[in-house]
Amino acid sequence: MRNQDCYILAVETSCDETSAAVVKNGTEVLSNLIASQIETHKAFGGVVPEVASRKHVESITLMLEKAIDQAGIAPEDLSAVAVTEGPGLVGALLVGIMAAKSLAFALDKPLIGTHHIAGHIYANRLIGEIRYPCLALVVSGGHTELVFMRQEGHFELIGRTRDDAVGEAYDKVARALGFPYPGGPHVDKLAVESAVAEELPRAWLEPDSYDFSFSGLKSAVLNAVNQHRMRGEDGYQDAIARGFQESVIEVVVEKAIRAVKSTGAVQLLLCGGVAANRGLRQALDARCEREGIPLSIPPMKYCTDNAAMIGAAAYLKWQRGEFSEMELKPEPSLSLEAWSAR
Repeated sequence: MRNQDCYILAVETSCDETSAAVVKNGTEVLSNLIASQIETHKAFGGVVPEVASRKHVESITLMLEKAIDQAGIAPEDLSAVAVTEGPGLVGALLVGIMAAKSLAFALDKPLIGTHHIAGHIYANRLIGEIRYPCLALVVSGGHTELVFMRQEGHFELIGRTRDDAVGEAYDKVARALGFPYPGGPHVDKLAVESAVAEELPRAWLEPDSYDFSFSGLKSAVLNAVNQHRMRGEDGYQDAIARGFQESVIEVVVEKAIRAVKSTGAVQLLLCGGVAANRGLRQALDARCEREGIPLSIPPMKYCTDNAAMIGAAAYLKWQRGEFSEMELKPEPSLSLEAWSAR
């Protein structure tokens, strides 16, 4: 059975995107549909969990049907159904899990509960081979982590944020600068185009630490904004955006490169929604070229939440016959290390 082609129908509903995809043999994307809720949540200035869950319910069935249809296969041809088990919003996760369980039961196919961050990491597998041991730099709305992988499917967390994730910091800074949700792209655009940068602090923490902290930087931005406003100044947003982005990028890139060298990793993977940030992509690419470190960055369409990346990660479990029980439930704080393949 494992020698035949594997077709995994994957479902992703961890936050505010409803996505369904069919992935062949863990690397070939046959379909990848995404229904974004950004316009809905803009009115609230951020994701409202209850609203996100209801929107998932409205679209999930149609998304599953379309994903199979666009893949050009019959439902019976599927090898397994994969779904994001966690981490994420519990109500949103529940919608995807119930849909996946129902379909797996109806088709009598294995069910594979999948880790959301493993999906972001293995999005890199959709564009090429991953070489081991490797290091993954995960930067997203809720996560900023350095993950060491000695071999395929094994995850060791060596660094994480102690407060805000990068994506959270971007959204909060954007709000302070007067931009709507989601604010990250607005800050990135200003930062790339600005000719000047306001000097802002870098949070390095302990000399040997791979952890991150962005709450102090966020507070420094708010303080700078207030000072400009008290002086009645205008046009300061560009310089603050660039100063903020330069601070984030310098710390994130430096710690990632240091971790690659200390672990003996032979490849660096950039993963997560903030991997779409132009400033970060350019800085990391330039630094890795100078250091001679092979770098893999997924295209924009695989950086944000999508089901194709879940299908790629689920293939690890399929190969090993590690399937989930029908009692599978949402795990909002699911451990990446615990999800490692056996």
